[in-house]
Order: sequence, then C-alpha cells, then structure tokens
Amino acid sequence: MDSYDFPQVTQLAIPFFVAAILIELWLVRTGRAKGSFETRDTLTSLMMGTGNVVAGLLLGVVSYWALLWLWQFRVSNLGLSVWVFLAAFLLDDLRYYVYHRIAHRVRWVWAEHVNHHSSQHYNLSTALRQSWTGLFTFMFVLQAPLVLLGFHPAVIAFTFGFNLVWQFWIHTETIGKMWNWFEFIFNTPSHHRVHHATNPRYLDANYAGTLIIWDRMFGTFVEELEEDRPRYGIVKNLGTFNPLKVAFHEWIGMFRDAFAPGLTVSERLNYLIKPPGWSHDGSRETSETLKAAYVRRNPAEAGKPGLPLATAEPAE
Repeated sequence: MDSYDFPQVTQLAIPFFVAAILIELWLVRTGRAKGSFETRDTLTSLMMGTGNVVAGLLLGVVSYWALLWLWQFRVSNLGLSVWVFLAAFLLDDLRYYVYHRIAHRVRWVWAEHVNHHSSQHYNLSTALRQSWTGLFTFMFVLQAPLVLLGFHPAVIAFTFGFNLVWQFWIHTETIGKMWNWFEFIFNTPSHHRVHHATNPRYLDANYAGTLIIWDRMFGTFVEELEEDRPRYGIVKNLGTFNPLKVAFHEWIGMFRDAFAPGLTVSERLNYLIKPPGWSHDGSRETSETLKAAYVRRNPAEAGKPGLPLATAEPAE
C-alpha cells in the first residue's frame, strides 16, 4: 500500500499562530486596532485547541486508516503532480463547504461544531476553539469520494492543512473589508465575521473554508453590513468558561432531548438529525423562526440577503 510522509502544515504553523495572537492582543489592548479579548475566554479557547490536538493524536488515526483502507478500491491513482495537489485542495475545499453546511443544519454534527461558535468574542484565539469529538460524527466519510477518485488520503490531509491555516487568520476584527476582487473569491475576516454572528440575517451563512465562491454559487452568501454589526456567540450563550461544558454541552442536551419520555421514535430521531433548535412541540427557536420573527419586526428587511421574503410563520 502506498505510503507518503508529508509535513504537518498546521503543526508547522503553530509558532505563527502564537505570534499572531500576541500581536493582535497587543494591538487591541493598546487601542491600535479594533477587537476584544477577555482573559478567561481566551484561555478557554486555548484549552479547547489543546484538547483538539490531543484528540487528533489519539483518534485522528481512526479516520485516516479508514480512508487508507478505502484506497484499495480507488478507480485510479492520480499521483503526486502539482495539478493533483491543486485539484485536491479545490475539491476538498468544496467538501469542507458541504461538511460545514451540514454542521449547521444537522444537530448531530452541530453537537461537535457548536463549541467553535461558543465564544462571544471574535479574535485569533477563537480560531483555536475547536472540537474534541469530530470523529464521532463520522463526517470524514465526505472525503471518501476523493479517495475513490484517486487522491491519496495523505494528499488530502496535507492540502487540508493549508485550508486550516487559512481559516486561522480570518478570525479577527482588526482587518476590515479587503480588495473587492479578493473579497469576491476568498473567505475573508469580513465574510467569516458574518458566519460567527447571531444576528438573524447572518445565521446559516458563509460556510466557506478558503473560497467564498462556494457560498456565492449555492446561495448561502451574506455580506457584512456596517449598519448591522455582527454579534458573536450562539443563540443561547453558555455563560461558562469551563472547557468540558463547552466541549460536551450540546451532546448532553441532544441526548437528553432524544431520550425524554413520551416521544415517538420519529421525534427521537428528529432531535438528532433536524436543525439546531428543532423541537417536537415547536416550543424552541430555529434559525428559520428567528429570521421570520426579525422580518415581522422589520418588514422593510424582507427579502434581503439572509432573510425570508414572507413574514408568515415558517412551516414545521
């Protein structure tokens, strides 16, 4: 079986991550740049990042070996040319868009992704607030088609490292909007601030990893507006800096809902696969109901990017 040993891009970038966070912190604290830091929040993000590295070392090999096993069923071996690496990067960036969209629309996957959105601050340390439980969602299967096409799992892992490094620097308020052509093609701090915002118009938008063109193509792009500045966090903020609660709160809540007494089998399943906020009795808010309520309060906003046309209650 083919074996390749490529550099660990994200590990090599760790000194850059640390230096960039310290520089941003200094710029913000001295009033030279826009942004906010809260010591306990930053420490929580750093602990979440450390836990993600540990989980990757302990469990990441499972997904990699699963894809490596699948490699024997490939239809071709595309090799290691420059064009193969570029194609792998592009296709895996699309794969990341699909994963990220699923993560916001299926509670089972949201349970591992929500911790990344749990900070009410938006700075470079927020980029490190990563999941400890990604393996358990089995979303690595989205990379299976690339392996079967002939992209070696090591090539996919290597190119995805660059995707992750790109996503680090866009977690900041110190950079405003950039050149128009750059904003049109790439995911930028402005686009990703939208993704982390809880404002109704910004919910479930801008899922891109590196290329924002996927959101533009599939209708999920929403531009950051000066008159509606992003408010960060999650719809129901945690109110804790305990990394264990940050990492596992949604898993606990999801299983508590799914195994509550008096539910049908269908209702139990829906608590796992329906969007966050879904409830069998309609007593909770989803992104759709929040958007509809906002439009009812602000009818002039109806139909604008990220908001529904109608002001009627959305269907169940």
